Amino acid sequence: MGRSTVDSDDRAGWWSDTSTSRARAAAFRRRWPVLGAVFFLAAAIPSGRGEGPLVIGLLAVYGACYMAFPFFLLPHRRMPVRLTFAAVLVVLGWAVLVTGGSVYMLLYTTVVIALSLPPGWVLLFDGLSVAGGGLLVLLHAGVHGTPGDFGTVFGITSAMFFMGRLSQTVRRLRQANEEIAALAVGAERERLARDLHDILGHSLTTIAVKAGLARRLIESAADPERAVTEIREVEGLARSALSDVRATVSEYREVSLSAELVGARAALRAAEIEADLPSAVDNVRPELQTTFGYVLREAVTNVLRHSGASRVKVRLGRNWLEITDNGRGVEPGVAGNGLRGLTERLAQVGGTLQVRARPGEGFQLRAEVPATRPVEVS
Repeated sequence: MGRSTVDSDDRAGWWSDTSTSRARAAAFRRRWPVLGAVFFLAAAIPSGRGEGPLVIGLLAVYGACYMAFPFFLLPHRRMPVRLTFAAVLVVLGWAVLVTGGSVYMLLYTTVVIALSLPPGWVLLFDGLSVAGGGLLVLLHAGVHGTPGDFGTVFGITSAMFFMGRLSQTVRRLRQANEEIAALAVGAERERLARDLHDILGHSLTTIAVKAGLARRLIESAADPERAVTEIREVEGLARSALSDVRATVSEYREVSLSAELVGARAALRAAEIEADLPSAVDNVRPELQTTFGYVLREAVTNVLRHSGASRVKVRLGRNWLEITDNGRGVEPGVAGNGLRGLTERLAQVGGTLQVRARPGEGFQLRAEVPATRPVEVS
């Protein structure tokens, strides 16, 4: 059994993290210097009072690095830069502690590292810093703080570790949501392209065939009444196609296999193609009738456009649909949008599309869903 991709990503997240928004990072950098100065001076002024230039200088450099951490530690920076800056903070924190500072001064290092670096690096840097601080307090009790002070430092650092972990998870979820939104937009575009192709391709082809027939009848003056009938049907088809486009954009449109049979009969009759069609669809599984309706629509559209056939036969089964014609039977070099869309629709219900060309004898299209395959109705 292969390893889970999620587990692999989670392990990798212990040593790397997702990038934060540059806008959020810029906003934090603008606000932080004032807040950081308030936090740091509250402890630095008492610690530096009465100390020599060395301690005061170390405190000044340490404070400057503490207030500059948003520029170097946040995820928008490359990891080598972040790790180098973290190491500098640890060294400066320990320098202040060793020269007589309180163990609380380590918090300015451990907190920003816990909130900024991936968990693995936090455990490395903060774990060593806190463990070393605890040892120093035990060896020099009262100089750098009491065991109670160390316990406070340990508790705050631990809390910041989990808060940093939560912050990293939120960043990853935000990034995942953005990717999901992009995928959803792409899927919706594909749905619209497929549905509009199925609707407009069939409707416009039928309109063109009927309009051509009406033109020939008018030109020949052979049957004016039929010409008027065909023109009325063209008008009705145009209105129906417009309604279908609007419904498809709203994702409310549903295709009916029985309605598609009626439409196919009318379109083939207008094109003077003999149609051998079923009279009912009761033997087809109800949950497959919409999918098979799309298949029939596309197949009839292809017959009208490309086949040059004079006869079309449609057969239905409980879980299959087959359309054959006696046209040229030329194998398409590359599957067009229609056949590709049908393949995708059938794949959604676990079915397959088989296309077979018989040069000089016709073309056969068969859609089938395994009889044991349960189909989810959306």
